[in-house]
Amino acid sequence: MARDPRVFSIPAGAPFLATLADGILDGTLIPGTAFRDDPLALADLTVFLPTRRAARALATALVDRLGGGATVLPRIRPLGDVDDDGADGLTDPAGLDLPPPMDDPDRLVALAGLVLDWRRRLAPEALVTPAGHPITVPASTADAVHLARDLLALIDQAAVDGVDWSGLSALVPDDYAAWWQLTLGFLGIATGAWPAHLAELGRMDPAAHRVAVLRSVAERLAAGGLGKPVIAAGSTGSQPATAALLAAVSRLPNGAVVLPGLDFDLDEATFAALPGGRVDGADSHPQAALARLLAVMGIDRAGVRHLGTVSPAAATRARILSDALLPASLTDRWPTISGRLAADPRGTAAALRGLSIAVAASEAEEALAIAAALRETLETPGAIAALVTPDRALARRVCAELDRFGVSAEDTAGVPLARTPPGVLALILADCVAAGLDPVGVVALTRHPLAAFGLSRPRVRSAARALELTCLRGPRLAAGGEALV
Repeated sequence: MARDPRVFSIPAGAPFLATLADGILDGTLIPGTAFRDDPLALADLTVFLPTRRAARALATALVDRLGGGATVLPRIRPLGDVDDDGADGLTDPAGLDLPPPMDDPDRLVALAGLVLDWRRRLAPEALVTPAGHPITVPASTADAVHLARDLLALIDQAAVDGVDWSGLSALVPDDYAAWWQLTLGFLGIATGAWPAHLAELGRMDPAAHRVAVLRSVAERLAAGGLGKPVIAAGSTGSQPATAALLAAVSRLPNGAVVLPGLDFDLDEATFAALPGGRVDGADSHPQAALARLLAVMGIDRAGVRHLGTVSPAAATRARILSDALLPASLTDRWPTISGRLAADPRGTAAALRGLSIAVAASEAEEALAIAAALRETLETPGAIAALVTPDRALARRVCAELDRFGVSAEDTAGVPLARTPPGVLALILADCVAAGLDPVGVVALTRHPLAAFGLSRPRVRSAARALELTCLRGPRLAAGGEALV
């Protein structure tokens, strides 16, 4: 095992995967492994990345740097897909005896049933507050499914964060209000009924299964690993199991961890206070996860090595963003920071070149402004534009605005099944059945491009127009097929 962790950071503004690929091939990350001179040795390397997309992009970057021909690539594993198949020797199926994970649809149906059972067991007096007000509980299967979905999200988050449910009972004293006791009883589904149900089926929650496998991999690496090089890159280690894995990789004699955009400009006292929340607003600071990860790995920020470089303008821009995102209790430093920026007007102007702020009056205006900026990029040959946002609703609105401009945008998060043409058709059919073929549903069904009814689309369109003109316009008809005849 390496005495000290081997940790690198690629600065914000540098192409992360391209820089990582160069570091792998040049032997910068792991001494004595110049894969550029011996490409076949890449087969011994395992690289952990956050996502499948990153894994594909790194493979492309490696191939490009090796001449674009046939290449023996390393094993590139997305951290979210680490399982117990033992394919790369990091997990031992014989020693890792875990129940198989339960599918999400099966989990939702089973947990909804447990929610309904809990509702039926409630005494009538438990559904009224001391003041006589009714307490809302699931009254139908649909309500139970909605509650079950939220409860599953809570169960998964608790598994990922390593939360012990045993302290839940002490959270609400007996003399608290009735609705608090009711909430505690509902959460008892997660602490008692659900684990018992999984044990009876011989299954496991997917999140808990993934955490168990990650911890097993970390233990295997901490015990000596495989004797082959391992690199973990791009993860902030925000989940305890992932942080343990990164810590194990960093201490391997032939291992290395590459962090994304560690902030070296933030003063040491503030950075050191981030992990424990000793500064107001620290938990929401963008560097908090990396600060906690360094604490888990047992390394100071000064011990992290730089990998890759950026232009002076990009470095200044990163420092400006670092200052702008100071914890709330430290924003009294901003006047001093403003003075520093004013003292170097040319450097500040170069750092902020291309950066714009749009103040939108509404969500629709926000989406339109973004779409217009993206559309303008098409006027410049070779230019590339992307929208990065955690707001899925905003992403959908921007895609809709771009569609008005005749621009088809690739949504990297995918399209929900319910919004695909087949999904929309399935929902329309379900609505028609539930509403008894009401006129609105019939129009939507006959106008859907995938609804052919065994006929050609021109015949369907003609028949749909005739049906709408002769039967569906005018006074609203009652639901049911009889009203259409």
